[in-house]
Amino acid sequence: MLRNAEDLQRLHLADQHVAFVDRDPGTGAMPLVLLHGGAIDHRMWGPQLDAFPERRVVAPDARGHGWSSPATDARLCDDVVALLDALEIERAVLAGISMGGGTAVDTALEHPDRVAGVAAGGVGTSEPVFEDPWALDLFAQWQRAEAAGDAQAWMAAFMAFVPGPHRTREDVDPAVWDAVEAMAWHTLKEHVVVGPDGIPVQPARPTGLNDTWARLLRVGAPVLAVVGAVDGDDHRKMAERLAALVPQGELAVVEASAHYPNLERPEEFNQLVRDFLAKVE
Repeated sequence: MLRNAEDLQRLHLADQHVAFVDRDPGTGAMPLVLLHGGAIDHRMWGPQLDAFPERRVVAPDARGHGWSSPATDARLCDDVVALLDALEIERAVLAGISMGGGTAVDTALEHPDRVAGVAAGGVGTSEPVFEDPWALDLFAQWQRAEAAGDAQAWMAAFMAFVPGPHRTREDVDPAVWDAVEAMAWHTLKEHVVVGPDGIPVQPARPTGLNDTWARLLRVGAPVLAVVGAVDGDDHRKMAERLAALVPQGELAVVEASAHYPNLERPEEFNQLVRDFLAKVE
């Protein structure tokens, strides 16, 4: 399922280098920018990169992921706009899953003139709200693994989001599982620095926005909130809340999928995005 990275392009900007895939047919259609989830990279968009041949499709690696610069405290929404500027893209539809969806919403809040529409999956804003004991327990496991420098335990907690709380690994296509796991291991290998004591150094975290939920009423772009039907309860609630709060919001539930509906149900996901693009244009 994973594509190789041979078609990656690289740009050296003022304070970073960014790796990205750029499919540009040279048409006048609205560009689509695909923003990946946390701990993985642009390769999660393999089923989408060639699914929209009528328009330019760009899929970058965020700082601290894939083949881009190490993580810093820069705002990811500003990085999106810096890439748009470098590629001379005036406006685009932004589609993101998890962290990428939060970045897409942030960009619509901070740079509304650059965003024609947002498709955000499994998220509400970059200020996620977690209350479900299942999710809270996983985050606690994650933090303990980070503190102990236990990569295997970290990976086990991260991968639990792939099936979600209502399924097991056996319910997930092995190709999807292997793809997500391979991307996460690549992130650990390339972007986690081990200190002199043998314990990994906590990577810098991007600066987030404040009061994002209250500000959603001011989002002028259409928003499609996508969520897997068996994703975590908090992820589903956040998607529902996002669709309800923005002035032009709609909710789409992808059956038989959890946190990565674009990988588990690519045809359904692609059709949702295709229909959304038609409305935006």
